[in-house]
Amino acid sequence: MKKVPSILVTMGALFILNIQRPPVADNAIVTAPQTVTDAKGKTYKVNTAASTLGWVGTKPSGKHTGTITIKEGNLKADKGLLTGGSFTLDMANLAVTDLEAGKGKEKLEGHLKSPDFFDVAKNPTAAFAVTLVTPIAFTQNVLLEGATHNITGNLTLKGVTKSVTFPAKVAISDKAVAATADFNIDRTEWGVSYGADGKVAKEINLKLTLTANK
Repeated sequence: MKKVPSILVTMGALFILNIQRPPVADNAIVTAPQTVTDAKGKTYKVNTAASTLGWVGTKPSGKHTGTITIKEGNLKADKGLLTGGSFTLDMANLAVTDLEAGKGKEKLEGHLKSPDFFDVAKNPTAAFAVTLVTPIAFTQNVLLEGATHNITGNLTLKGVTKSVTFPAKVAISDKAVAATADFNIDRTEWGVSYGADGKVAKEINLKLTLTANK
């Protein structure tokens, strides 16, 4: 039996180590959509200028990062507890942030907006509506530092609605509500299946920062 040259073994090991994997984050629990009910409490309007949704997509040879504009939204809180809310994403403003103009940025943005991915022409917006907020259990293993609550809500993406649950850090005052989250979703649950055979990771990492004012 011929021995594999040691240099090939070394190169193979380096290739495996360099394969990009989805960011280490909490995995959202995905189920059938839930009923959205009217929430009690004060209404806080989402400050779209101070709120962001970042994303990270990975493939074997690297990764891409970007943002999606939060168009509008409201959160509700009662007696210091988040009780509900919703926000809308402007998919037409999906942007790639790790590439420069003229160096692949426009091409990738166009592909992500095409029917291969989010089909923005038919689905110009995405949306999230809170259905349940519960405190983090003492025994729950959570990766998000400082997480205080589990947030469950209906995520509508590419015309498909699924319920997702993820940990978040929530802070409430009389004048404002702030929430942050960092979690992964399996995009194929929403019919975004391009490259899911291994060319592009099925997982998308979402980094949400919401600020809402009374």
